[in-house]
Amino acid sequence: MACQENKDRASTATQLTAEIAKLMRQRAGMTQEEVGAHIGYTGSAVSALERGTQPATERMLDGLEKAIGGGIGIFTAAKKYLMLDKYPTHFRDYAGLERKALSVSSYMTFVVDGLYQTEDYARAIIGSSYPPLPEARVEELVEARMARKAIFDREPTALLELILEESVLRRPFGSREIMRNQLIYLTECAKRRNVTIQVLPMDRGLSGDYAGDRDKMKLLETPEHRTVVFVETQGITNLISDPAEVTERAHRYAKIRAQSLSPIESTDLIEQLAGEQ
Repeated sequence: MACQENKDRASTATQLTAEIAKLMRQRAGMTQEEVGAHIGYTGSAVSALERGTQPATERMLDGLEKAIGGGIGIFTAAKKYLMLDKYPTHFRDYAGLERKALSVSSYMTFVVDGLYQTEDYARAIIGSSYPPLPEARVEELVEARMARKAIFDREPTALLELILEESVLRRPFGSREIMRNQLIYLTECAKRRNVTIQVLPMDRGLSGDYAGDRDKMKLLETPEHRTVVFVETQGITNLISDPAEVTERAHRYAKIRAQSLSPIESTDLIEQLAGEQ
């Protein structure tokens, strides 16, 4: 029954990949067990993929490409569509834009931006959500989140900027060790030539001119050189493209950046906090 329910809920991309996998396997004259042996899965796992009851993982698609892909890149092409399907529905439009963006500028107020999360930190965040998610869904979301990191090394190079409210760095998830590794990873990200990380200190609110008192936001520059803003509150998301609204949020982001520590000062603070975990 559960398998049938999974099949009924399967996205178009999952169903199409299932059909292609079956046709390519038959074209290669191989059984499900033989394909499974080549890619490190059981025949039952290959069967579940072909029936659309279990979406393929990125690792499985890489294996299928080598085993039965025929050298045409069909399973590699399927990856980006299947990865999008693994995101929550409200996040898919943003994820598609992020993958192609020329620049992504983020301001975060509660947790580290997903693009900069370690796998353990992401698992702790997703696994502690309420209502609780099944373990399989947690792992699926972690995998999808990690897949977003391709933008760091993508060509053409994307310019990435992250501003974190200081409280984000002091709020541990999972364990102190997980948080320490997350902070260390942030410093490693900051060493990339296309990445800038800054921290907005908590005491900036004492100035009476504090720009970071509203929700987190992301500004994306599209390949067409348009800017859109992504905002999310309690799972409710909004992609803003109206020029007047985009300009207002861009000005607010610029003020937040101006009130933040410099990149060098920010890295020093992150390293200091990592040593305190």
